[in-house]
Amino acid sequence: MATLNEVLRSATDLTPHEVEWLQLLVGDWQLISDLSFADLVLWVPGGIEGWLAVAHVRPTTGQMVFFEDVVGRRTHRGRQSLLDQAYLDRRIVRQKDPMFRDDMPVREEAIPVVRDGKALAVITRHTNLAAMRTPSRLELTYQALADSIARMIAAGEFPNVSAPTGQRRGAPRVGDGVIRLDTNGIVTYASPNALSAVHRLGHVGDVIGELLAKVVADLLRDESPVDESLAVVVTGRAPWRTEVTSRGVSVSMRAIPLTEGGHRVGALLLLRDVSELRRREQELLTKDATIREIHHRVKNNLQTVAALLRLQARRIPEGEPGRVALEESVRRVGVIALVHETLSQGFDETVDFDEIAVRGLQAITEVAKTEQPIESRVEGSFGTLRPEDATAMAMVLSELVQNAVEHGLAGAGGGTICVAAERSVEPETGEDLLTVSITDDGVGLPEGFRPGGSGLGTQIVSSLVQDLRGRIQWMAAEPKGTRVELVARLRPLGRGDATG
Repeated sequence: MATLNEVLRSATDLTPHEVEWLQLLVGDWQLISDLSFADLVLWVPGGIEGWLAVAHVRPTTGQMVFFEDVVGRRTHRGRQSLLDQAYLDRRIVRQKDPMFRDDMPVREEAIPVVRDGKALAVITRHTNLAAMRTPSRLELTYQALADSIARMIAAGEFPNVSAPTGQRRGAPRVGDGVIRLDTNGIVTYASPNALSAVHRLGHVGDVIGELLAKVVADLLRDESPVDESLAVVVTGRAPWRTEVTSRGVSVSMRAIPLTEGGHRVGALLLLRDVSELRRREQELLTKDATIREIHHRVKNNLQTVAALLRLQARRIPEGEPGRVALEESVRRVGVIALVHETLSQGFDETVDFDEIAVRGLQAITEVAKTEQPIESRVEGSFGTLRPEDATAMAMVLSELVQNAVEHGLAGAGGGTICVAAERSVEPETGEDLLTVSITDDGVGLPEGFRPGGSGLGTQIVSSLVQDLRGRIQWMAAEPKGTRVELVARLRPLGRGDATG
């Protein structure tokens, strides 16, 4: 299904700025629908074919009118004259008599969407009159606020392009709490949910008739720090968002100034108690910090073990089998420590393995360069791996590169090692595959080479490849040297993680 942006660009001749205006309006019109207790439909002119419905929203505060989706439909004759009149005259037009839809009386209004004096589209507001009764003060206030915003839309004063985007989770909606302010910032109405939110912050006494800025300032007298945008929000002077925290309670606030003829006549404030949401976010942050700290301590402990093994190795004469074994253990412990170091620096329980591959390859070849000229490079991308796969893969790469240096390039007096990686998906199972090849231009494989019957390094590799549910094979490289190819079946990443 085409997006609103695609529909507007293909079905209208609106400029990019005008399309953006309509997108901003649709992004915020749930507010108007909830205050109106009505369905809203956005129509754009479609020439001789009539008006085209490009967006539709239903209220969460009352009964809907359209059970089916009307997007993509053309308007009928009875509604077309209503839309034409609102569009041409740039004023709100209401039908004189209700229309009946499935034996349900529906009142329809047309609100022109204006920007810089030009009508871009028309919003129709559809109210289910069958559900109407003697309205309460809450309903009257909500409808009055909706009418104010409708007039702002017709005057080109809503939406406000300076309103902030990308706010934290927990943005308030109409059902969470509504406060109406006059031009001086005095509360003229507060919904029950809004009153509850203010009282949970610690305010005792009435809210209606009070200066909201003073109420909030008294609550925050002993609290710090305070959001610098708080003042413009609680006075309703700017379309902004803020969050108030007092006595362990957090309330999200959003201000929408109400204007008539370009002059501010009051403001609408939406409030939501987000204490539980913020508590859960803090728990997640604490858990993330704890996990990173654990990885950091494991890395430190492994480095301590490596240092002890290194000290022990130095007590054994050069070239002795015991010293060689200890030095290899130091390298293997260091590889595992490198994975935990990477995990301790990130926020996800996944590893960007490209960095580990490069650092591990450089660490081995830098040591070997002291005795013979060796060049190394990494091609392709390993992508993101789960920690258990990353540890096994790091050990496999370390062993294979070390074998290439010691047995392949040492006999040739140096050379080049290339590590290549490629991610793919197995068509039959949908599993994520990682294909890795390690190629050197050394002396090649010895006669009668058998991985299972060789040294400890190849035995470790074979065991870890089984853990990766993969396969590995050694072969001769062209024109000379050795090529080892590994295909691993990776464990699924967590939701939202990238695969590289």
